[in-house]
Amino acid sequence: MTEIKNIIQEIREDVIGIRRRVHQYPETAFTEEKTSRYVAERLSDEGLAVKTGIAQYGVSADLDSGRPGPTLLIRADMDALPIEEATGLPFASKHPGRMHACGHDGHVAMALGAARVLNKLKGSFTGRIRFVFQPAEEGPGGAKPMIEAGVMDNPQVDYSLGCHLWPDIPEGSLGVRSGPFMAAMDRFDVRITGKGGHGAMPHLCVDALEVGTQAVAALQRIVSRQLNPLGTAVVTVGSFHAGQAFNVIPGTAEFSGTTRTFDPAVWESWKERLETVISGVCASTGAGYTLDFLQGYPVTVNDESLAGIVRQVAAGIVGQDRVLVPDRTMGGEDFSFFLQKSKGCFFAVGIGREGGAPVHNPGFDFNEDMLLVGVETFCRAALELLG
Repeated sequence: MTEIKNIIQEIREDVIGIRRRVHQYPETAFTEEKTSRYVAERLSDEGLAVKTGIAQYGVSADLDSGRPGPTLLIRADMDALPIEEATGLPFASKHPGRMHACGHDGHVAMALGAARVLNKLKGSFTGRIRFVFQPAEEGPGGAKPMIEAGVMDNPQVDYSLGCHLWPDIPEGSLGVRSGPFMAAMDRFDVRITGKGGHGAMPHLCVDALEVGTQAVAALQRIVSRQLNPLGTAVVTVGSFHAGQAFNVIPGTAEFSGTTRTFDPAVWESWKERLETVISGVCASTGAGYTLDFLQGYPVTVNDESLAGIVRQVAAGIVGQDRVLVPDRTMGGEDFSFFLQKSKGCFFAVGIGREGGAPVHNPGFDFNEDMLLVGVETFCRAALELLG
C-alpha cells in the first residue's frame, strides 16, 4: 500500500492537470467529442485496449492482468452542465454557457489516474479492470445505452465501482453507505391547452395559466395525501411558462418537473399518478393537455459486501474517524444501472469546506488534492477485489 501512495504522489501533477484540461473544455450531454477523444488518447498511451463511440461518445478500456479472475468496472462520467462559470479560476471554462459544475472533470481525472497506477501494478492482481467513461449522466443518461451496447459483457462484469465528489461531507473524508443511497428520478413535461382571449373577458376563455397553476398545486398533494408519510418522495415543478402580455389570457401553458423516490413501487406509479391529477384538473376546467413522461434512473443501491470492502480500504486511507455514512439524497445517478447488473458500490469523496459552493452552482470548485484520495480508493478497492 505504501507503493500505491508513492506512485500516486509521482503522478499528482498529472492527475490535477487532467482535471484542469477537462475543466477548460466542458461539453454537455451527448456532445462530449473533445473529452472522449482526450480520454481515449490518455488510455491508449497506457497501452490499454480502447473502444470508442459507445453510446455516441462513451469510451472503455481494458487492463488485463493476463491471469484468470473476475472483471471489475471503474466508471467516470464526462458531461458538463449548461451553466456560465463564475469561479475566476485560471483554467476556467473556455466554452461559454457550459461548466463542469458537478465534479465530472474530477471524476475523469480520478479514473485516468487509477488506470495509470493500476497499470504499474498489473502483476499484483488477477482478472481484468474495465475503465468506462460515459456521456450524459446529467440526463438523459449514458449508462443504460452503454450497457445495451455491451460494455458489461465479454467478459461479464462482476463488480462495479464509481464515486462522486461530495460537498455534503467534510473535505478529506470518504462517505460509504450500504443499500439505497440515491433516489430514483424521472422527468415530466406538460402542455395545457385552453382558449385565450381578452383579460377583461375571462368568461369567454379557458385560462391555461390558471389551469396550469391548479395542476401544479394539485401535484403536490400526491406526496402530502396519497403516499405513506413514512416514505420519501418529491414532486418538483422547476419550469412554468404562460402568456406574453398583461391583458391577454393565455391559451397555452407549459411546465416541466421531476419526481423522486426510494420506493420502487412508487417509482413505477408516477406516470399514472400524474396523469390522473392533470386529467382531472383539466376535465373540471374544460382544458386539454399533453403529458410527456420520461422514466429516468432507478434507485442507486450499494451492495453491502462491496460497500464493506470500500469502507475497509477507506479507513486505511483517511482514518476510521473520517469514514462517514452520508445521508441518503434525492439526487439521481445513472450509475444505478451498473449496480443492477453487478455487485458494486458508489462512494463519496468529501470536498465540503466553509464557504464552498454546492454542485450545480456557477462557483463550484474543490481542493484538487482530494482527487488523490479518490484515486487511492479506486486502486486499493481494486486490489482487494482482484488481488
